[in-house]
Amino acid sequence: MDAIYSPNRMSWGNGLLSPLSPTTIDSLEARSRDVQERTFCKWLNTKLEGHGYPPMTSLVRDLSDGVRLIQLMEIMGDTSLGRYNKAPRMRVQKAENVNKALEFITSRGVKLTNIGPEDIIDGNLKLILGMIWTLILRFTIADISEEGLSAKEGLLLWCQRKTAPYKECDVQDFSYSWSDGLALCALIHCHRPDLIDYDKLDKTDRHGNTRLAFQVAQEHLGIPQLLEVADLCDTQHPDERSVMTYVAGYFHAFSSMEQTETVSRRVDKFAELMQSVWTSRNDYESRVRELLRSMSDMRAVWAAKSFVGTYADALQHQQSLQTYKQTTKRTWVTEKQDVATLFGNVQTKLKTYGLREYVPPAGLSLADVDKAWNELLQGEAARSRAINAEIRQIKDNLRHRFADLANNFEKRLRLMSSELVAIEGPLEEQLEQARLLQARIPPFSETLEAVIAAEDECRAANVDENDYTVFTVEDLRFELELVTGSIAKKLAFIDNQIVSRNMTNLTPAQLEQFESTFRYFDKDESNTLNQSEMSAALASLGIVYSDEDMDLIYDQLVEDYGAVTFEAFINLLVDIMEDQTSPAQLRDSFRGIAGDKPYVTELDLRVAHLPAGAIEFLRQAMPSKSNDIGEPEYDYERWLDEVFEQDAQ
Repeated sequence: MDAIYSPNRMSWGNGLLSPLSPTTIDSLEARSRDVQERTFCKWLNTKLEGHGYPPMTSLVRDLSDGVRLIQLMEIMGDTSLGRYNKAPRMRVQKAENVNKALEFITSRGVKLTNIGPEDIIDGNLKLILGMIWTLILRFTIADISEEGLSAKEGLLLWCQRKTAPYKECDVQDFSYSWSDGLALCALIHCHRPDLIDYDKLDKTDRHGNTRLAFQVAQEHLGIPQLLEVADLCDTQHPDERSVMTYVAGYFHAFSSMEQTETVSRRVDKFAELMQSVWTSRNDYESRVRELLRSMSDMRAVWAAKSFVGTYADALQHQQSLQTYKQTTKRTWVTEKQDVATLFGNVQTKLKTYGLREYVPPAGLSLADVDKAWNELLQGEAARSRAINAEIRQIKDNLRHRFADLANNFEKRLRLMSSELVAIEGPLEEQLEQARLLQARIPPFSETLEAVIAAEDECRAANVDENDYTVFTVEDLRFELELVTGSIAKKLAFIDNQIVSRNMTNLTPAQLEQFESTFRYFDKDESNTLNQSEMSAALASLGIVYSDEDMDLIYDQLVEDYGAVTFEAFINLLVDIMEDQTSPAQLRDSFRGIAGDKPYVTELDLRVAHLPAGAIEFLRQAMPSKSNDIGEPEYDYERWLDEVFEQDAQ
């Protein structure tokens, strides 16, 4: 703990601060150690002599074997440290003694820094002085307090308060402020004016005033003279620790003499206590009244609230209740705890001073608060149940509404699908029936929008499951698209059948082949082909044109029919096939395969590289007879006459 005017920093010279030379600093530090050694040694001797032990003359020498240190610890700690070496000769015995003392010091919560048994045995004065100063702080200064301050600050404040009426005193530290002896005299006069007439002192006699204070303090107040007059008066930097050690004796000596102040403080403290209790009681009662009123108002608000039957309204009520739980309720929980704590503090204060217990006015006890709180919780629970029931009912209503719409929608679709399947009669009548079904499709889209809206309401209400229907909007949309497509396909099919019926130049097999080809390449099911689709369809039938010819053919068909419809496609194929598959051409083809025989054999068909499926069909379709070796001979002429019946005629 450095002095206010640190000797290793600055020096007073002619009333001004000036830097100190290294030699001067070393000299001041040495002087400070000398003063501390004498002061601390005298302080320790007051402890030893008071218990019948001989005084010490040297801290280095007398503490080195640990015996005196143990004795001092037993005195200060008012306990026995047990057995130790009372006459140690060997270093290890001294170390055991010193270590025992240091361990005791540490056990009392005194923190020792950078000092061990060897430092004391070897006489390290600097560390020994630091240790003793720590003991002085712990056993003499640590318990000094003034106006909330403790230790050095508390002692300094005490000195300042006591010397404040004396204008010649200006206590700012524990060094230079004590160098003229006036502060010491003022402390004595403040408490015992009969011992020193302060007004008659020669304020310029530094040595005389200091010597007088030392003498009166020792003879009349029992304060040992730990310092020499020169320690204060003959240096510009009295040692701070030494001064604090000595001045602390004044504090302890006068503390027992301040009975009047103690009585006044006691009365003042009691008045302050009662004022505090009165304030706390009023605070408690007003806060309890407000808390009870607020909780009652909230229950009334809940009782008056009603629902309008929508999920948004119910959700708003739920969110409002949740907000209350996270804000207002938590505030009330805190307030409830605070008033309970306040009530307990009042009772504790009264009990501590033996005063009568505080009984709150009727209706304002903690039991009343707990009762109101329980009623609030019951009201909150009832409110929560009502909101949850409302939400459950709304959600169930939403499920029913969606299910009714979805189920009815699917039922109507299913009925339409059945009607589509049941279409029969002449092609023109079927076409009319299919068109009537198609005309009924648009209202389904409007109904689907209502189903979608109902599903959106369910989703907004977090309704994920629905036991009243198995259908979703996606299911219904898919089925609607399926029925819509089926009707379109049915219309296209009937149209194509009408076209096919009018195509007398094609066989049914050809029509079926051409229709399936058209359907396959009609990817968007529009019953029309674009140019690339038409090219691919023709190519699949073995009909390939150059790009220029295909452009001309496509443009011509679009010009004639408006688009490449099934009718346009069939008519195109008729034109093409009339040049390729006439009866005469077929007869020539069969004769070429038969080698001009009036019949063909299976071997002839295989040699011609016809597909196996075609060979099997021809074997079954053409009339046959077995030759001499039992091999079938197929009469293609007769079969062609049957197939091309008109031509045969």
